[in-house]
Amino acid sequence: MGAVGAVGSVGLPERAGPPKSLGSPKSAGSAGSAGSAESARLPHSADSPDSPDSPDSHDSPDPWDSPDPRDSPRDSRDSPRDSPDSPESPDAAESAEAWDDGLIARRVTEATAAALAAERASVLDGAGRGPGHQTPTPLAYDGPLRSRLDALRELVGLSRTRLDSHTLAEAGRVLDEAAARRKLSGRHTVVAIAGATGSGKSQLFNALAGVAISETGVRRPTTAAPIACSWSDGAASLIDRLGIPGRLRRRPLQSPEAEAQLRGLVLVDLPDHDSAAVEHRKQVDRILKLVDAMIWVVDPEKYADAVLHERYLRPMAGHAEIMFVVLNQVDRLPGEAADQVLDDLRRLLDEDGIALGEHGEPGATVLALSALTGEGVDELRESLGQFVAERGAAARRVAADVDAAAAELRPVYITGHRAGLSEDAREEFAARLADAVGATAAGDAAERAWLRNANRACGTPWLRLWHWYRRRGESATGRHLVRTQTDEEATARQRVEQAVRTVSDRASAGLPTPWAQAVREAAVRGSQGLSEALDELAGRAGLPPGRPPRPGWWPAAVLVQAAMTLLQVVGGLWLTGQIAGVMAPNLGIPVLLMVCGIIGGPLVEWGCRMAARGPARRYGQDAERRLREAAAGCGRARVLDPVAAELLRYREVREQYGRVMRTGVGVG
Repeated sequence: MGAVGAVGSVGLPERAGPPKSLGSPKSAGSAGSAGSAESARLPHSADSPDSPDSPDSHDSPDPWDSPDPRDSPRDSRDSPRDSPDSPESPDAAESAEAWDDGLIARRVTEATAAALAAERASVLDGAGRGPGHQTPTPLAYDGPLRSRLDALRELVGLSRTRLDSHTLAEAGRVLDEAAARRKLSGRHTVVAIAGATGSGKSQLFNALAGVAISETGVRRPTTAAPIACSWSDGAASLIDRLGIPGRLRRRPLQSPEAEAQLRGLVLVDLPDHDSAAVEHRKQVDRILKLVDAMIWVVDPEKYADAVLHERYLRPMAGHAEIMFVVLNQVDRLPGEAADQVLDDLRRLLDEDGIALGEHGEPGATVLALSALTGEGVDELRESLGQFVAERGAAARRVAADVDAAAAELRPVYITGHRAGLSEDAREEFAARLADAVGATAAGDAAERAWLRNANRACGTPWLRLWHWYRRRGESATGRHLVRTQTDEEATARQRVEQAVRTVSDRASAGLPTPWAQAVREAAVRGSQGLSEALDELAGRAGLPPGRPPRPGWWPAAVLVQAAMTLLQVVGGLWLTGQIAGVMAPNLGIPVLLMVCGIIGGPLVEWGCRMAARGPARRYGQDAERRLREAAAGCGRARVLDPVAAELLRYREVREQYGRVMRTGVGVG
């Protein structure tokens, strides 16, 4: 009862295990005396069955004390066979050697081991009373923050096929961590104490806890693994998320005033961020991404360290509202030097872009203190108490992470130029395709065909015979160079490719690089087979089959031309009959008939040609329009529509990005 009572009056570490050996094995008696001295400075466990102040000692077991699977081999050494009371045990030396692993943990004496055994039995008994167990209230985000998270999730989903996984990795991590944090306790605030080697962060950790929990000393690095200290129950899942084993979980010195002031606080002492051990730096980087807030501890010698500012403070400038910057060891500064160093620290933080929480403005809290003498520690404890009581750090941390992820994604969503496909670019693309398919030439050919048909219908037979003879003679000479079909197809294909390149360049101008590349790829995919499709359209939409349509005045013109030809024939036959003596001589009438036919025929043909120009031009224009519309429709379906779809997707993700950047955080 003496040993257990002594421990119960001061506090217990959260996990039991074999004592950490710092030298040769001691006898049972000396171990007992050492245990008495050690127990005098052990942190008080609020879950101890001997603690009269424990609120949950008769209600439910604290998940804080749930066994950690990673520590099961060490927990198995708590049996009497491995007790420190048996120095002759062959496992004693092995147990001591296994615990001397460089991790900073509290040494457990024979008295604390017995007390923890009784405590575990009490916990197991309480576990059987399942109905009395109370699950910690999960964290709840308010409406604006939920909307921003939903927008970020939608943004990532829309961008997965356009952006590489590395670009979206941070946004995905923020979403995962926000979802994971939301499932955990909202009554607790996890605060990490970070700092450089020798800054005194472990000393400050002990000062806040009211008992020496984390080891301090001149050996560097001193803190080799993160240690957690909780001021209230129900934080086990939060600490599990940080990956801190049970043997490195502690309770502060039992004090009603301190417990009421810092209720809900989970304080984590981190290794040095500039440690020579790479594993230590990795642990710092990993846990800093998971905690709700952080306390940066600097000293007068290294407060302007470039590693601290460039690697941590400057990139985390958006997290100023969940940040404390503490200038420790001010007891080493004479006179007004502490104020001067603190002012210079504020200047450096301002240059890093960190807003300072002064004059009621939101921002980082900057304090000067001495963990050794206790100067300023009460002020930090009071600020921490107010900060934890608000229960808004977790939501502000998630909101700051969303801001940081959105700022990192800004170059792939936002540019200073207006993006899109203008109407002029569409018209130019259609015109290029029309030129490639030969729409103008097809219209001219249709106009000429209409005129030829008019000449055939209304022209004199003698002139048509002459034109036929001329065409036959020119065709036989071979003086006209005829362009081969292969050359025409090659030229048309080059024009189509040039048109696609031009429209893709104009559509992607002003877009961020990934989306511009997606637009160009969509245009290239659509251009495959475009030349062949245009050739097929030209065959279908060019000249209609058969002869061109005839206007209503053509039959009359044909009759008049036939009459003129008949007059010439009648006049000629009449003259021939007179010359042959068959008919009476009378030159006036046959000559008049022939003159009327000879002059009237060309006049009728010329008049018909003048009258046919307007319809022929309209006919050619209609043929050109049909071909242009067909080419534009083919180009729109194959190239412009896919490009427009990519631009529409970009506008959607840009709107989602705007929703992500909307301000508003809190806990609902």
